[in-house]
Amino acid sequence: MALIQGFQVAASRYRVLQYLPYMKAQGIDVSVTEFPSSLRGWYILLQNIEKNTILLVQRKRMSLPVLMLLKRANIKIVYDFDDAIMFKNSLSPNPYSFRRVLSFKRMLKYSHLVIAGNHFLKKEAEQYHTHVKVLPTPIDATRYTPKTYEQKDTVNIGWIGDHGSIHYMESYKDVWEALGKKYGARVMLTIICDTFIETRQIKLNKVYWDFNKEIGDLQMLDIGVMPLFDDLWSWGKCGYKIIQYMGVGLPAVCTPVGINRDAVEDGVNGLWASTKKEWIDKISLLIEDSALREKMGRAGRKRVMDHYTTQVCAPLLIRWLKEME
Repeated sequence: MALIQGFQVAASRYRVLQYLPYMKAQGIDVSVTEFPSSLRGWYILLQNIEKNTILLVQRKRMSLPVLMLLKRANIKIVYDFDDAIMFKNSLSPNPYSFRRVLSFKRMLKYSHLVIAGNHFLKKEAEQYHTHVKVLPTPIDATRYTPKTYEQKDTVNIGWIGDHGSIHYMESYKDVWEALGKKYGARVMLTIICDTFIETRQIKLNKVYWDFNKEIGDLQMLDIGVMPLFDDLWSWGKCGYKIIQYMGVGLPAVCTPVGINRDAVEDGVNGLWASTKKEWIDKISLLIEDSALREKMGRAGRKRVMDHYTTQVCAPLLIRWLKEME
């Protein structure tokens, strides 16, 4: 049984739901339900869980009474998380939270296997658990087809994400404005989201995210960007947008924290940028060299196809689950 945050929640879709066909093909029957929102919901759920079931829990932590009941019923818990949930987010002045650490530690104590989205999260989990695996958030190799590389008058710099991360783009607005001032009509900024920033110096293309259009929208970009802060919350990011960029053959420019350091090889399939000056310089390098964009884009796609697809990750997850039987 898989407990997810919601059928439309990105983490639920990409870290649980897209694995279901692969599990079924390997003889693993999985029922999926959202986290109960009431005591009655928990009661019904616990009544319907058969003994010796493996319960895959995505991200949320459960209360001590529920965990104790699951242990008494001999339910094996696999806990999957893809954010630095033991810390507060980047907007908080103090990242440390005793309550968050306590709930995280308790969840791990009652789990048989822990699956982390990157190596930073794995290291955090290993303080409280001895059996921690790393599984990135992958893309479907059959869905992400490569872009074409043609000469265009305007270089399209793009970002894809949800409204919870748009503050990163807002914080780096000086970079986008500087590039607009430097290159004028030669560049534009595309944001694929449900909310947007505003710019004055660079042309802004607002694209409302649509699952059915996102691959085509990504393929229209020339450079993918992922600015972050160098803080504990950002180190826990699992870089899905980076994997999306590289999956369609885009060179990526990113802040080198968390999985960005693993997925993006600086100077090979993308570029690292820490300061705002570096951001301007690195993006400028790609704006002015279309051949370099194509070379890095192709290298990035190969890296993603080798390491960050559902087709690569599903066998790992299935093997770990079967080892628990």
